[in-house]
Amino acid sequence: MVSKITWISAGTKTPFLARKTFTVDKKVRKAVAKVCGLGQFVFYVNGKKVSDHELDPGWTDYRKWIEYVIFDVTDLVQKGENCIGVAVGNGWFIKTDEHYTFHFADFMPPNPNPYRPFSDVLVLALTLTLTYEDGSSDGITADDSFKTAPSPVVMSNVYGSETIDNRLFQPGWNTADFDDSDWPCAEIVPEGEAPSGKLVEQFQPPIRVIHTYEGKKIRTVGRRAVSDFSQNMSAMLTVRARGPRGSVIRLFPAEKLGSDGDVDQTAKDWCEVDSQITLILGGIGEETFRMQFTYFAGRYVGVETEGGAEAVSIQADAITSAWKEAGTFACDDVRYLQVYDLVEKAIEANMVSVHTDCPTIERFAWQEPNHLMAPSIFFAKDGNLLWRKFFADMRAGQHTKEDFFYDHEGNRVYPGDGLVPSQCPCYVPNVLPVPGMGSFYDIIGWGSSSILGVYWHYLFYGDREVIAENYSMGTRYLAHLLTKRTARGMISHGLGDWGNPRGEYARENVETALLYADTKAMARFAGILGKDQDESRYQGLAEEIRTTYNAVFLQRQDNGHYAYRSCDHADAFVTTQACEAMPLFFRMVPEACEEDVVLSLKESLVREGAFVSGEVGMPYIIQAASRYGMNDLIAEFIMREEHPSYYAFVKDGFTTLGEYWEKNPRSHCHDMMGHILEWYYDGIAGIRPLAPGFRKVLVKPYLPATMDRAEAVYHSVSGDIRVSMVRSSGQVDLSVSAAPGIAVTIDREFLGE
Repeated sequence: MVSKITWISAGTKTPFLARKTFTVDKKVRKAVAKVCGLGQFVFYVNGKKVSDHELDPGWTDYRKWIEYVIFDVTDLVQKGENCIGVAVGNGWFIKTDEHYTFHFADFMPPNPNPYRPFSDVLVLALTLTLTYEDGSSDGITADDSFKTAPSPVVMSNVYGSETIDNRLFQPGWNTADFDDSDWPCAEIVPEGEAPSGKLVEQFQPPIRVIHTYEGKKIRTVGRRAVSDFSQNMSAMLTVRARGPRGSVIRLFPAEKLGSDGDVDQTAKDWCEVDSQITLILGGIGEETFRMQFTYFAGRYVGVETEGGAEAVSIQADAITSAWKEAGTFACDDVRYLQVYDLVEKAIEANMVSVHTDCPTIERFAWQEPNHLMAPSIFFAKDGNLLWRKFFADMRAGQHTKEDFFYDHEGNRVYPGDGLVPSQCPCYVPNVLPVPGMGSFYDIIGWGSSSILGVYWHYLFYGDREVIAENYSMGTRYLAHLLTKRTARGMISHGLGDWGNPRGEYARENVETALLYADTKAMARFAGILGKDQDESRYQGLAEEIRTTYNAVFLQRQDNGHYAYRSCDHADAFVTTQACEAMPLFFRMVPEACEEDVVLSLKESLVREGAFVSGEVGMPYIIQAASRYGMNDLIAEFIMREEHPSYYAFVKDGFTTLGEYWEKNPRSHCHDMMGHILEWYYDGIAGIRPLAPGFRKVLVKPYLPATMDRAEAVYHSVSGDIRVSMVRSSGQVDLSVSAAPGIAVTIDREFLGE
């Protein structure tokens, strides 16, 4: 922001307001504010909220780096008296544990490394620079001349509970003519107690409102009115209310309803998500409440009132960082559109400056979807800058050899230099392996986003700088992985094919295939950057891993055909969809055995009649099946009406994708299994990049038998690519267009021609 930052506070852990008046007596050419309130802030000039942002700044590891936000406020500053006001709330900076807060399940050991607050007080830093038409300038910096007061938001919990007391609301508090004579001056935070993270301008897309849903009352259960917004989402609630001063409205959000028709806050057998938004009326006629520092998650809300309060209306403003569309898909089979919407809405709800695993239960920045889901999300949403933020979080979270945690006896545990944690930022580290389950902190399928996420970003956006920026991180992470290899050269310490409905995690198969993919990607990065020695070294290492992998897993079955044997079964030759698909996708299979392994994959798909996979294996199964001509099976499986299936969620009444393949998963809003969107674009539309940034494209479309029309448009960084198909009299009319400069090759093989 400036060379030396002054942080101020109200001396509290609870939300506060800060304000300052100033006089402008010359014509302003430019007025720019730089603001950071931790954990979250809302910025006002002369009584008006400055932007359409929500929940600024982005979540980070505040000990490592902190985002501030730049606002152009030229149009809001006026000649004469002015006022700047900031509301500051908790977020992750000082987590509040009133109502629901995350805790690990009972089957997991107690966590000796709990959440640590980042400070004893909430803080604010601000500068305002005024440049006048005559070339002169003035500056305002947050200091002890600012006045502070308690916020009407008396409690804000990062997991979605908030208490707003309108008896504390002071109309006009952020305007110049407000009398703040009884407001105390702000406190200067001593240098040794101030936030230590490096200040960086917020560069990812801000969180914004993308749609507003009105709550509609559907029933009354006991003393509780139940309203339905029709959409599961992450949202800021607004309530219009009336009633006597001190009367109360309590709102209980939920993703689903119970058998009695009431809101059900039970997250399966994990926990009760007892989120609650409490509104205390000021008795000022009809009054409005809106969440400020946290967000509601769910589709339904139960409303209880006391003391004569009445909720006149409730609306939910759905929020996301992924608001910029990158692609569109249309067809005449409505089921495909319902599945698309299911996944897209889950993506939107889980993008709030970090990629959360679910809005309701954890709100953690688990890293695995940042490579596994990258192509699906990049086709549908602009992930360019958002992923740059994720990479910055990974770099900040990467371990040095000095970093340590504690075990259950209080001894220090050093996870190892180069480790990229499974969560970045990680606020509640669970660093100790769970007996019988593997590590939840050091997981190759998660940490590999530091390499494979970079690969997908480069493929879609063609920016070589992303490789250069993250090359050291990838080098260090791969070096860490090599220290984890077993005696026979495998990786087998994480979660394997996490989410597999049958517990077929196949850790050695899955994790060692990812080790190979990481090594190949690093070789490619080294070549792009002109690091010839690194390229040669990584290529040699990749070939060694491939050779070892094939020697261990690639075996001849009783029928004489080669297949990859699952490591989970020592006494029988068992194949699984993930075990066959991953070496096919990563091109690890010897040419002489490729046809056999393709056949084995197809046999496993036909045998199951469905995708039987977790989130790690799923994208590779879909993509390998599509590559080798099994699109009919993909179309059949995703439209099954029973789980495992995408369409089964639609039949179950879901409006976002569930966490696991079941009717009542722990979370009803997870995007981790949403890999099918990639197939909509590169399978049905057949848009496949042959060069970074889609400068060269292969179009190899497929029109499912239940469709007569389909069209996809992808807004690549090189320009638009459009593919449309119309079936008539048994023939498919294909139309392909692309922006000038995009080289397109068309292959009609999957159209039966």
